[in-house]
Amino acid sequence: MKNRRALLMMALAIVFGLAAVSLASRWLLRQTPGSSSKIIVAAADVNLGQRLAPEMLKQIDWPAESLPHGALRDGGKLVGRVLKTSVLRDEPLSEAKLAPAGTLGGLSALIAEGKRAITVRVNDVVGVAGFALPGNFVDIIVNTQSNERAISKIVLERILVLAVAQEVGRDETKPRVVNAVTLEVTPGQAENLDLARSVGTLSLVLRNQVDPQPGTTEGATKGTLLGARDAGISVAADTAAPPPATKPRVQVAAAVPGPRACIGVITGVQRTQECL
Repeated sequence: MKNRRALLMMALAIVFGLAAVSLASRWLLRQTPGSSSKIIVAAADVNLGQRLAPEMLKQIDWPAESLPHGALRDGGKLVGRVLKTSVLRDEPLSEAKLAPAGTLGGLSALIAEGKRAITVRVNDVVGVAGFALPGNFVDIIVNTQSNERAISKIVLERILVLAVAQEVGRDETKPRVVNAVTLEVTPGQAENLDLARSVGTLSLVLRNQVDPQPGTTEGATKGTLLGARDAGISVAADTAAPPPATKPRVQVAAAVPGPRACIGVITGVQRTQECL
């Protein structure tokens, strides 16, 4: 009797166990994504400005429910295209990361439509001690003479640094002291920058990457730098009019009296003498 009860309990345990396994498997199947899609990703780290080669691309499965926006699926159409931003290994490629079809590699692929690239000579001071790296934004200050007084003024704001020296990589964060910086500007800004470097000395001012606020100023002069009182003295000293020229005095020599003619006059018995 006892053995029959034990066998019954074991049978019930096996039935309930199988039912639990069946229910669990069905629940897991419902949680598994139903489908996936193949997209193109980078097979290795690729820097901006490089042309894509077949060995730089690979195709992987990606869940259909979470496909990246603009993901590309045909790797054959990407061979020869130029990247305008750096990508990491296994990073999905999209049209937004590629230069227009037919673009040659190099710096020209990084210039936005309607913009120009201009290079200015810098040193370790002008180049913000080497921290003006590709991808950073800078303001440009010119120091020159205006109305016979020195002035420093911001002439261009939020200018993108395309390259330093001949390198366009944007992944480095260490300072690099170089002798030239290439900037992305509009045609009008290119004219202003060319004029600014011919009339004075240039300095680059590094700014926050996400700060769009303009730095509107009137410029700095010796007067605003030293203050009103000192400026008044300085300006007075600089602008004091020269003393008026004194007219030479003309000395007229006194006339020396010449000899006078005298005549004698006899009146009665008196005789007088009158001189003319």
